[in-house]
This record gives sequence, structure tokens and C-alpha cells, in this order.
Amino acid sequence: MGRPAPDKSRIRVAVQTADFDLSNEAARIAGDGDVGAVVTFTGICRDEDGRLAALELEHYPAMAEAELARIAEEAAGRWPLAAVTIVHRFGRLEPGQTIVLVITASAHRKAAFQAADFLMDFLKTRAPFWKKEHLAAGGSGEWVAASERDDQAAGRWAGKRSR
Repeated sequence: MGRPAPDKSRIRVAVQTADFDLSNEAARIAGDGDVGAVVTFTGICRDEDGRLAALELEHYPAMAEAELARIAEEAAGRWPLAAVTIVHRFGRLEPGQTIVLVITASAHRKAAFQAADFLMDFLKTRAPFWKKEHLAAGGSGEWVAASERDDQAAGRWAGKRSR
């Protein structure tokens, strides 16, 4: 059946163009007296061996925020989380710039690690963002889809409830 989600004030979802401050975001959720583990993941734009000049991310604002909130609540229902933060950037991002931040907090590390892993698998495969490559040689490349490897990683969570 899952656990009750943490208080909605302990779930933070932001979709923004501005960069985020990892230290501030982690400190925001680590202050709970029962938090014994905070796991962070920061996704960074790669240059794909010098091939990419930038990656452009597009989204429908209300849809993206609602879907990220839904998956954060699902993670909180699967694991005993004290807090969840998801910050996803959009717009034109150059190699080395941050794209996404996921933070999970729990009394114990295993739940925090598993929940962060689950959230990233979702973000890589089903989050409503569209990514277009801008090539270093000039011009635009392809729209990027989730890879088969990403789909396989996300598939491991289907029907699986955590303890």
C-alpha cells in the first residue's frame, strides 16, 4: 500500500531557467531532526566528446511541474522519505552547466539512495521535457529521446514496491 507522503511542504519541485545552489537546496531539507541521510544527484550537460555546443530543453510548464510533483509523491509513498526536492532547468544549457537536481532525505541511507535512483530513472525516461542538440560544428542536431538503457533501468521499478 505504500507510506503516506511527507507533508507537501517537504516536497519541492521547481522548473526554472536559473541555476540552483546545491548547498542551499540540501540545507533546506536536512534540518529535520530525524533525517540521517541526504542523497543528492546533480545532472550536468555533457559536450558528447566535443560534438555539442548546447542542449536546449523545452517543456509545458503546468504539465512538467505537475508530473514532477506526482513522481516525487510516488517516491515518498514507496520509501520513508522526510523530504524530496527536484529542480529541473530548461532553456539553452551549455556543456558543464547543471540540468537537474534531485535530493532525497530519510532517516536511513538506503531509502534515500533508492528513492533518488528511482526519481532519476523517471526523469530520464518519462519527464515531459524535450531536448534538442545544438552542434559545435554549427546548426541543430537531433531531438534526444531516452536510450534503451535508460528505458531498461526505469523498467525495474514497474510494479515493484519498496520497504
